[in-house]
Amino acid sequence: MGTDRRFARTVDGRSWVGDDAGFVPLESAVPGVDDVTEVLSSRGDSLADVDVDSAPARRVPGESLTFGAPFDPGKLWGIGLNYADHAADLSEMRPNAPASFMKPRTALTAPGGPIRLPAWSDRVTAEAELGVVIGRACSDVGRDEFGDVVAGFVPVIDMTCEDVLEENPRFLTRAKSFDTAIVVGPWLSAPATLDRLADVTVRTVVEDEVVAENDLDGMLFPPDELVSFHSRVMTLEPGDLISTGTPGAGVIEHGDHVRAEVDGIGVLEADVVGPS
Repeated sequence: MGTDRRFARTVDGRSWVGDDAGFVPLESAVPGVDDVTEVLSSRGDSLADVDVDSAPARRVPGESLTFGAPFDPGKLWGIGLNYADHAADLSEMRPNAPASFMKPRTALTAPGGPIRLPAWSDRVTAEAELGVVIGRACSDVGRDEFGDVVAGFVPVIDMTCEDVLEENPRFLTRAKSFDTAIVVGPWLSAPATLDRLADVTVRTVVEDEVVAENDLDGMLFPPDELVSFHSRVMTLEPGDLISTGTPGAGVIEHGDHVRAEVDGIGVLEADVVGPS
């Protein structure tokens, strides 16, 4: 899959860059740049060229850092029913175009959570997804321009109040938008090349049980098509996130621990707490 560069923020707001061997402060590897959001506009393959080994700073193991959201998000797009198997499980018709929706920035929470279940829903599900992060303002882009406009990839845990959605499909925004209804992190992974996504499996894990998994080739609309499609709907900007859909969801309850596993990209985890 090539070199993996991971761009992250810790909960104290400090930005880091690293790989499997650990992280160094971002500014030590990219002089004059001290925030991940500033590097999003670099092409994904350029981000992968950041030299961590030559940085004049000691590496810090990733497990010793407490990560926050890795960048300042803009628009948060979600894609429903994007895996053929998931649509069949829900007895839903396969859409002939991406079934997209948007979530507010107030729905975002950091790696580790907690995901706070809303008091007005009796059944909330968690869904692991691959997120695609836009790095350059763009519109009307072709699928072959994917690597020119995407900064990198990120694991996502998306939540749905299924009882609300089942009551009426027009309640989708309410069902998807409560505070802490999306977890993003722990890092942005570059480069953003489609070959990195070959043979990638996405897994939804609740309480150490894999409740759903599928390869990205099970998608109805692959990431490059999703970026091209949505760039024709509106201008995409650095920090916009397209969460590409889930292979399946698991019901979550107070005390649960949830993971999104995206092979070659990262593992994202969060705790669940009940309504306050």
